[in-house]
Amino acid sequence: MSRPQDELAEEGEEVFRNLTEVKKSQIVMPCHANHRQELSVGQLLKWMDSTACLSAERHAGCPCVTASVDDIHFEHTIGVGQVVNIKAKVNRAFNTSMEVGIVVNCEDLFSDSHWRVCQAFATFVTQRTTGGKVQLRPLVPCTQAEQVEHSLAAERRRMRLVHADIMKDLLTNRAFQQVEVQEAEKAVPAERTQVESVELVLPPHANHQVNTFGGQIMAWMENVATIAASRLCNAHPTLRSIDMFHFRGPSQVGDRLVLKAIVNNAFKNSMEVGVCAEAYQGEEPLRHINSAFMIFEEGRRRYQEAIARKKIRLDRKYIISCKQTEVPLSVPWDLSNQVYLSYNNVSALKMLATRNNWVLNSEKNKVSLYTLEQKQVLSFKIEFEADVPAERAFMVLSDLGKRVEWDPNYERCELIRKVDDDDFLYRVVTPSICRGGVSCSSSANQGGMVQDFILLASRRPPCDSGDPYVIALRSVTLPTHPPTEGYNRGEVLCAGFSIMEVSNTVSKISYFNQASPEVLPYISTDIAGLSSSFYSTFCTCSTFLQDNRDNPNPKDQPPSSTLNSTLL
Repeated sequence: MSRPQDELAEEGEEVFRNLTEVKKSQIVMPCHANHRQELSVGQLLKWMDSTACLSAERHAGCPCVTASVDDIHFEHTIGVGQVVNIKAKVNRAFNTSMEVGIVVNCEDLFSDSHWRVCQAFATFVTQRTTGGKVQLRPLVPCTQAEQVEHSLAAERRRMRLVHADIMKDLLTNRAFQQVEVQEAEKAVPAERTQVESVELVLPPHANHQVNTFGGQIMAWMENVATIAASRLCNAHPTLRSIDMFHFRGPSQVGDRLVLKAIVNNAFKNSMEVGVCAEAYQGEEPLRHINSAFMIFEEGRRRYQEAIARKKIRLDRKYIISCKQTEVPLSVPWDLSNQVYLSYNNVSALKMLATRNNWVLNSEKNKVSLYTLEQKQVLSFKIEFEADVPAERAFMVLSDLGKRVEWDPNYERCELIRKVDDDDFLYRVVTPSICRGGVSCSSSANQGGMVQDFILLASRRPPCDSGDPYVIALRSVTLPTHPPTEGYNRGEVLCAGFSIMEVSNTVSKISYFNQASPEVLPYISTDIAGLSSSFYSTFCTCSTFLQDNRDNPNPKDQPPSSTLNSTLL
């Protein structure tokens, strides 16, 4: 297998070592392995946690503890004699917490092959001091890859904060309330898979702060979960993934850690095991430390929750973990996967915007057209400056109902649903294109059908100074809006605006689009140098922004049922 490369690294980018980066290399010995002579996942989690903790403390300059870990999907196993290479670095620091990215690769010393094992994102918080929490200094990204991860860290944090609400919404959904436990002739009672084990926390299990290693707790939890899964399948299952989990409280040396596991549900080729860790000392009541859900291959409420978590798990893995080119167009939208589609929408635009190999195609009076061809996908960027504050430009461009006033290419945009203050669903109708890339009127259309698009629009203000304002668009499908006769249903890969503040009164506006076959005809003549319609369109946009810089905020105006839109 080939040596893995950073997917975000561009050719010619200078090699740069992040000051928070920590690397750990460990050869797998028999004492680290399970019965199959493969590295125990529990041992791997311990190594990952300790490496990430060192990275977090290197940035914070003070003790840190693990607060949560996002979903982990284990792509490969690691055998005895192979080398585990772990790299951790801080992606972004917030006020008192930070996100640490962890990448695990495996190396075979005899064949000189390397492969990716897993990737994880952990959140660490600073330890409380007598004066309260430690205020973290901002992290300044220095490379393109770091800029992307720094920007996406804010989106991942957004998802973590709403994760519990998504679960509650699914459980109150009527479809999930009607799920009944399916009886089978050879069904195994859930109680038979129950496992309970007690561990005494000793100094070797603790970190330099005398708190139990988060990785050690995860290792103990993995052990009881494996036993529970084995009792169901009467075999030795393989742990494939761990759902996002949060540490509820600390554990110290001297604690008795009570670990409980039970199989919540068995699917066709996998099963979910729920694990709970509680601690106590002496006669004190149990303290909840952590709960996790582990998925292995080979009670009513637990059954329903397992089904709900499986849906969330598939949404997160399918939509978030895939590369942008691997995510299919028009992913079905519903409230349960809305936050993940919104993340994918915004992150795709941010990643496209940070590419550094854009080629200037043409320029006219400071309105520039750039192109980027990568993996047989053509993208274009139109960039100009407007004498309007960045926040005001963001608000005006977010009001799709006003776009007909400056964009001649699109006929209308129907507001389907306002999901929340930042996400909207639209049906956009565009005119057909005649030969030569010229728009045909509906009455004189001889060049094909009028096109329509079902779009998810996601907008984000900056989290920190230096971040752009973002308005992102991508295609989704809705059962309530299937393709209709007389319209050619188009697709949008990734499109939208990135708005940067140049000064208090000037903003730089960049429009991006990964040109799908349905979108390319609208810009092909500009790219070929046969037209400069992009210039007139965005000059009109600039004038429109200046005319509306002092008008009431469009965000505060009630949306109309039929809006007018612009470039997809």
